[in-house]
Order: sequence, then C-alpha cells, then structure tokens
Amino acid sequence: MTCDGTSPSFAKLSHPECQTFVERVIHRLQSDGRFNGLLIAGSGLSGEMDEFSDLDLILVCRPECFDKIMKEKRSVAESFGQLLAAFTGEHVGEPALLICLFNEPLLHVDLKFIVAQQLSSRVEDPIVAWSLGTEIETQLSRGQPNWPNLPPEWFEERFWIWIHYAAQKAGRGELFEAADTLALIRQRVLGPMNGRNQGKNQRGVRRVEQFAPAFAGSLQGTLCVHEKSDVLRALQQAIAIYMQLRAPHVPSNLNEERHRIVVNYVRSLQEQS
Repeated sequence: MTCDGTSPSFAKLSHPECQTFVERVIHRLQSDGRFNGLLIAGSGLSGEMDEFSDLDLILVCRPECFDKIMKEKRSVAESFGQLLAAFTGEHVGEPALLICLFNEPLLHVDLKFIVAQQLSSRVEDPIVAWSLGTEIETQLSRGQPNWPNLPPEWFEERFWIWIHYAAQKAGRGELFEAADTLALIRQRVLGPMNGRNQGKNQRGVRRVEQFAPAFAGSLQGTLCVHEKSDVLRALQQAIAIYMQLRAPHVPSNLNEERHRIVVNYVRSLQEQS
C-alpha cells in the first residue's frame, strides 16, 4: 500500500466528491505524526456510492496518541474542511465516533478513531486508503469480519413486548409514540429477519426498497396515519409479517400463549376504536 491513497481499492470510490474529501483527509493525516492509517467502511465498500451517500472513515491512531486525540476529535475534524456540526456517538455505544456535517461539498461523514489492534475484531473488511508500515494489514489478517447477527430468540422476546407497548400507547392516544415503536419494530426486528431469511447480514431496512422490493411493499402496511384505528391496523400487519418471517427459523423460546394473549389484546383495542 502506497502512502498517496492511489491503490486499486481506493479507486472503488465512485462518488467524486467523496473521493476528493478522502484525498484531502489523507493529505492532512500524512502531515500529522499521530496517525498511521485511514480506512473506508460502510457504503464505500460496495462501489455504489452516489450523491446521497454518507462517508464512513476510520482513522487509525498511534496508541500513545489515542487518549489525546480523543480530547481533540473536533479539532481534527475541523482540519479536514468546513465543519458545520459534529457530535459524538455515545447514543450508539461509540464514544470514539464523531458524526460530522461538512460543507463544500455538503457531506455527512462519520469519523471513527481507533488503534490498529482493534482491527482484528470488526464487522466488515474496510478499504485501506492509506497506511504507514504493515501493522494495519497485519491486524486485518488476524481475524475475519463478524457482523453482529442475532438469533431467533432475540427477536421473539422483543417483538411481543414492543407490539404490546405500541398497542398500549395507541389505546391511550399516544399515537406518535406508538408510531415510533412501529418504526423500531421495522428497524430492529422485521428488516433484520428478512435479511437473515435472504442469507444476508441483519442490517435493518436500509435500501430495502432497492434490494427487497416485495418485502418493502409488505412493510408499507406497517405505516400509519395519526389515528388510533390505523395504528392498530398497522400493528396487525406487523404481526402478520413477523409470523411469516419467523416460520423458517422457529425460535426455541416460542410461546403460543404469549402470542395469543398479545394478539387478542391488539384485537380488543381495535374493536373498541
């Protein structure tokens, strides 16, 4: 790997503004002795970046510099261009992640700060855009990517609790809260289960319209307007989709009584509305 970012892997970036931004970051990091690599993750791996893509970058820090860099993440980001806004990723359990909005060009960029030793445990194989020495490649060779896919039992427990919660809120008239819970169910249960059934990693509902149009069509039934009866109808549709998705991978914690109780509760509220 050369130090100028012109490897074949780097050339995969198909969106010119993202590529220009990465080149700028490489130039900046090359002059900062605290870093020894830049990796590209996320949608940059597929070669399908477009004008609506985010840019996911991993900045590999020298271990002895890591703590100081953590305190200066924002100033590091400001050195890459016109930083409009930024916040850290504690909400997703990633305090070393800085979520940024840059201008000229207007880009959403996630900057994750790590040390090379962390690369042996990862969810995907990143593109090495720039590196010093061989440590990064060595760490990548020591392990295989492991996406955090979840077992059927994880979905089974949460699905019925979330359905009951959403039904309760709809019954009380908290329709925004109920609709938000339906979105959570799509993102955390139905989307991942569909990906699993298609032999893919569990990635929620990102690009489901392009990759699984038939499933996306069925998910439309889980959308609702701000009316109690329609929220409850959408919950019924979510239950029907879940049952179809569950069939190929029956969970060991299957409980027909739980199923019956929750379904009957939703139906009773629907009859009252």
